[in-house]
Amino acid sequence: DTVLVESTYGDRLHPEEDVLAELGPALQRLAARGGVAVLPVFAVGRAQEILHAIDVLNQRGVIPAKLPVFLDSPMAIHTTHLFEHFPDEHKLDARAVRALTHSATMVNTPDESKALARRHGPMVILAASGMATGGRVLHHLSLYAGDHRNMIILTGYQAPGTRGATLSSGASSVRIHGRDVSVSAEVVQLQSASAHADANQLEAWLRTLPSAPDQVYVVHGEAGAADALRMRIEHGLGWRALVPEHGATWPA
Repeated sequence: DTVLVESTYGDRLHPEEDVLAELGPALQRLAARGGVAVLPVFAVGRAQEILHAIDVLNQRGVIPAKLPVFLDSPMAIHTTHLFEHFPDEHKLDARAVRALTHSATMVNTPDESKALARRHGPMVILAASGMATGGRVLHHLSLYAGDHRNMIILTGYQAPGTRGATLSSGASSVRIHGRDVSVSAEVVQLQSASAHADANQLEAWLRTLPSAPDQVYVVHGEAGAADALRMRIEHGLGWRALVPEHGATWPA
């Protein structure tokens, strides 16, 4: 048999704390200074996870109940409503599903999105795309990144070469729409929000296989992470593992 395994986090482990422990203090700081938080989110999955986390933080009294939250992504809005239509396909109860669609103001049209610029903080804006490679989030980053009272919360893995990776690295500016935008806002990376398994979880999954495969191909990861997982598989499991080169072909 042949196994393909991803390796996004093949060289690291996720922190023990969960997304609530990271997001709660960040939003507390934001609310205290009256700033605007811009969260680049993936429209399918991550946006709903963050909305649910904000609802839980509200229920626990961790963040102000009246902190305005806006979901500015038509695709994310559509996906959020799917949770109502398919209750058997997820683990949220009815109250939590209602909260997904009521804990944030849904921003559908471009004019509604532009109107957010006339509001004052504190407020939270979730917008695609998750790595800030495009979408409405770019307009919000252009508007709010330069103010030290504001916050940019990165909610997942940021691939090298993306604006999200530039922000995560602590850069003093980021290029948006052909100009360099100064970054004075606090940048927060949620380490626990990723949907990708870490190195321990990947190895644990491989160990569930009933027998050793003939070959493991390590894919979907940066070179360093992929090679680290390859070595872990070879040394820890004693299996043949290979990181294929881009464009290479191998017999089935």
